[in-house]
Amino acid sequence: MAEEDVKQAEQQGGVEAQAPVGNEAQAPKEAPAEPAQEAKPQEPAQDTAALERALAETKERLLRTVADFDNAKKRLARELEERTARANERLLGDLIPIFDHFELALQSAPEGDAFAQGVRMIADEFRKTLERSGAEVIDASAEGTTFDPMSHEALSAVPHPTVPKDHVVSQFRKGWRLGGKVIRPAQVIVSLGAPEAPAAQTEEA
Repeated sequence: MAEEDVKQAEQQGGVEAQAPVGNEAQAPKEAPAEPAQEAKPQEPAQDTAALERALAETKERLLRTVADFDNAKKRLARELEERTARANERLLGDLIPIFDHFELALQSAPEGDAFAQGVRMIADEFRKTLERSGAEVIDASAEGTTFDPMSHEALSAVPHPTVPKDHVVSQFRKGWRLGGKVIRPAQVIVSLGAPEAPAAQTEEA
C-alpha cells in the first residue's frame, strides 16, 4: 500500500508541474488586421469652365487697373502742366511792364548815346530770356499789318489815306503770348480806310 501511495503522489506532482502557473496562461490570438484600403483621388474643386471664367475676370480687372493708372498719370501730367503754365503767366505778367519801361526809355534816348546803348543791350538780353521761357512778342508795329482781334486790341480807329481798312496804322504797345496763349494783346490804332472825298458842290443855276 505504501508504494502505491508514493507513485500516486509523484504522478500528481508531475501533473501539477505541467500545469500553467499565474500569468503564463496562453493569451488569445489577435485577429489579423484588415488590409488598408487605397485612398481615392480627390476630385478637382473647379472644372475647366469655372477656371477659364475666373481667369477672364482676373484679366479684365487687371486691364481696368492698368487703364485707370494710365488715366491718372495723364491727368496728373496735365494738372502739372497747367499749374506750370499759370505760374509762368503770373511771372510774365510781372515782367512785361519792366520790359515796357526799357523800351520807353530807349525811345526817348538820344542816338549814339553810350548809356542808351548799354540799356539797349540789357533790354535785348531781357527779351531773349523771356523768349527762352516760351514767351513770344506780338509786334504789330509795321504799318499795314492786318488787324487780328485775337492778338490785337484796337484803341481807336481813324481814317488813313494809304492804309487799307482794318489794317494797323500804328502800335501803341507790344503784346505777348505764352505757349500760343495771348497774355497781353498788342494795342494798336486801326485804319478806317481812305476818307471819302467831299461831294462836289453843284453850281447854282
